[in-house]
Amino acid sequence: MKVVTVTTFAAVSTVTHKGICMNKVYFDNSSTSLPKAPGVSSAMKDFLDNEGFNVGRGGYSGSLNIAMDILYTRELLAEMFGAARPRDIVFTAGLTHSINMLLSGFLAKGDHVITTSMEHNSVMRPLHALSTQRGVSYSIAACDTNGVLDPDSVASLVQANTRTVIVTHASNVCGTVMPIAEVGQICKQHGIRLIVDAAQTAGMLPIDMQAAHIDALAFPGHKALLGPQGIGGFAISEDFAAQVEPIIWGGTGSKTQELDQPDFMPDKFESGTMNIPGIIGLKVAIEYITATGVDAIYQHKMDLYQHFIAGASEIPEMRLVATGAASADDAQSPEKVAIVSVDFPEFDNATITAKLDKQFNIMARCGMHCAPSAHKTLGTYPQGTLRFSFGYQNTLKEVDFLLGSIKNVLADTDNGRIPTTS
Repeated sequence: MKVVTVTTFAAVSTVTHKGICMNKVYFDNSSTSLPKAPGVSSAMKDFLDNEGFNVGRGGYSGSLNIAMDILYTRELLAEMFGAARPRDIVFTAGLTHSINMLLSGFLAKGDHVITTSMEHNSVMRPLHALSTQRGVSYSIAACDTNGVLDPDSVASLVQANTRTVIVTHASNVCGTVMPIAEVGQICKQHGIRLIVDAAQTAGMLPIDMQAAHIDALAFPGHKALLGPQGIGGFAISEDFAAQVEPIIWGGTGSKTQELDQPDFMPDKFESGTMNIPGIIGLKVAIEYITATGVDAIYQHKMDLYQHFIAGASEIPEMRLVATGAASADDAQSPEKVAIVSVDFPEFDNATITAKLDKQFNIMARCGMHCAPSAHKTLGTYPQGTLRFSFGYQNTLKEVDFLLGSIKNVLADTDNGRIPTTS
């Protein structure tokens, strides 16, 4: 086997492979960010060790202080997303939980939904379930082979019973950003609610809910927001919140004497004990993002993306998926976040992925990324793709290492070549 000599650099950890000191390099930030923002883990540990109080269940100072930390985190998120009020931020176990709450709490038999062909299963599976179990119908606006959505295709699907449009802000497969402001304008004109899946953009791109006419924005805490897993939520407009029913009822620490669920925000949707350690970690992460600057973080990630795209031209066996025109400076290129999918037509993608991991300690994700509809749109179904998603901690040297490692794997992958059928 051919082995490339590389210079080590800052990465997740250092390991030894066949006597060569190599770094583990993480390129799966679309799944979850790694490492987390500085101070996240220590803040969570300090809370659990010294301040592990509940909120809304005690009037002592420790509990009240934690309640103020949670309120401050809502304020940070409301400012980041352009939500009208901190109380309009609801904490949940994560984005998928949030989308289920929003769809199931709003839609009824006979209602119609519009979505896109680039959606993740966090959207498609709830819609399918509501279709088969509750009689909700939905239409899919087709995107092009770069994952680009034409807003007119959404407008053409509006029916008299259309209640909501739900759309991903950016594809988790290829990083294409959707025109949510234009879709929001269409929704406003027709009196339709707009729900946005911000799995890949919360903490990555500027978002202004009010300017884009977004009624609800679902977000995960553990991806571009650089917080821990198990915490996320949604931001929701006041008038939309009044129309969404809770799907979980229970203790909130408010109106305890009544059996009816509180109808005010955010208690209406926050039954039971929240993931307070997760919220504390998320608070620290958002403070870090705010201090660093969303624009600066995005620019660094896109520098890595463009560096990879440029280097990929030297690897003819590797096909770039949905990258549009040659560079981000080209007006024909779709707006992107730092996610790139590749396919190896003559090789098994899983074999390439496994060898990058085993031989070069490069961590990336292969498969359909819980988004089969997107892969059908992009022409990568059923084989899927190998996806690289760059994080703020990654470096240009790491991208060079990745490109060199791909070349080395391909030079030694005859046993992974897909047989040609005659």
